[in-house]
Amino acid sequence: MSDRIPTQDVTTDASVGHHDPAPATSTAMYQSRRHIYVREIKGVFQRLRRASNWVLMGLFFGLPWLSWGGRPLILFDLPARQFHIFGGTFYPQEFILLSWLLIICAFGLFFITVFAGRVWCGYTCPQSVWTWLYIWAEKVTEGRRNRRIKLDQQPMSLDKAWRKGTKHLLWLIIALATGLAFVGYFTPIEGLIADLAHFELGGWALFWTGFFTVFTYLNAGWLREQVCIYMCPYARFQSVMFDQDTLVVSYDIARGEPRGARKKSTDHRAAGLGDCIDCDLCVQVCPTGIDIRDGLQYECISCAACIDACDSVMDKMGYPRGLIRYTTEHALEGGTTHILRPRLIGYLAALLVMVGLFAWAVSDRDTLEFDIERDRNQLYQMTPDGRISNAYTLTIRNLDDREHTYRISMQGLPGIELIGSEAVTIGAGDSRLVTLQAVVDADTISLPSHELQVILEASDDDIRQEHETRFIGQIRR
Repeated sequence: MSDRIPTQDVTTDASVGHHDPAPATSTAMYQSRRHIYVREIKGVFQRLRRASNWVLMGLFFGLPWLSWGGRPLILFDLPARQFHIFGGTFYPQEFILLSWLLIICAFGLFFITVFAGRVWCGYTCPQSVWTWLYIWAEKVTEGRRNRRIKLDQQPMSLDKAWRKGTKHLLWLIIALATGLAFVGYFTPIEGLIADLAHFELGGWALFWTGFFTVFTYLNAGWLREQVCIYMCPYARFQSVMFDQDTLVVSYDIARGEPRGARKKSTDHRAAGLGDCIDCDLCVQVCPTGIDIRDGLQYECISCAACIDACDSVMDKMGYPRGLIRYTTEHALEGGTTHILRPRLIGYLAALLVMVGLFAWAVSDRDTLEFDIERDRNQLYQMTPDGRISNAYTLTIRNLDDREHTYRISMQGLPGIELIGSEAVTIGAGDSRLVTLQAVVDADTISLPSHELQVILEASDDDIRQEHETRFIGQIRR
């Protein structure tokens, strides 16, 4: 057996070949896309990535089918303005909770970026997850990397047309399933599938299913790394969050250079060579087509495919692993990596505080809200029997998932009497406007303005809300 590392299936096309070390004289603002033929590689990090991808896809496609209490586990019912999430029902009035959740996600992303760079992109970003799925469909229909390159170079034939057509059919099926699953979060998925089977999809369901089908097909099938490089804002601002202790995928220049091909039996140190055999395998497996040996680049999504590829070569050559690895700038320079540092601790502290507050807000959320407004067109009215009256309008919102009857009462002035509806029934998620008058004897008014407490209590549950308002009256002289 030859002691040279096998070179079959490692040829590169123009888009992923070895980078010319000569500096470029000019840089274009945008470079037209050249197809990247991504080679499949096995390894520890790729097993982790695939496991993460399958879990995320399983959740995305599976959650619309799960039920809780007779209704979907997650359903954003826009016509009814109700959002059912894991047994809880939320309403547009609670939009602040969504804002909190988005801020928490942002701080979580900041924390992860400071700690480990773009691992979110490499392991959990939907664009990456669906791109890898589409690359898998490519491999199933057109073959491995070298075979795909040769297929594209061949003139059109029956075999080529069949393979290309099958690939695009698989892409469209995956895209359609994605569109249906997404719309299934806004309308019950069982009815959606039944309507599709009978060609009875409603206008909006048809539009959004088609919209996400088309854009999934384009983004994961055609644009791919262009989304990560040119369209994703995260790729642009992530660099300002990195520091010398951020964990990133890096090539160990001191150990790898000068690179060059050699036999396995060669004493490369005596020959003046580093550990890199210049096989370009790290380039061929990269989904964005970069050469990690050129240094840290914003196109790198930290998927670690190059680490697994390089480690496999190091194993064959009998060299230590880690020529390409997750490391920090400090470590590469021979220094000490500081995991606990002020910025990372600050993001973590802010994240924990916000998560705690969010959990408290969700667990302690009120199922009843109401506002009270006094009629400002006139300060007060005198009734025929000599009493003083103030008019009020109540806006009552039932945020519970079932109907309640609420009793209305007022406190703050002796002998106060309500004229109007003292009890109101409101359905789940509904709101009502209630007008009523508060009447007191003129003898009880000693100040031009008195504080009142308006109380709403559910007659069928332990729900109570209280708000303050003012009662305006004349001063006796």
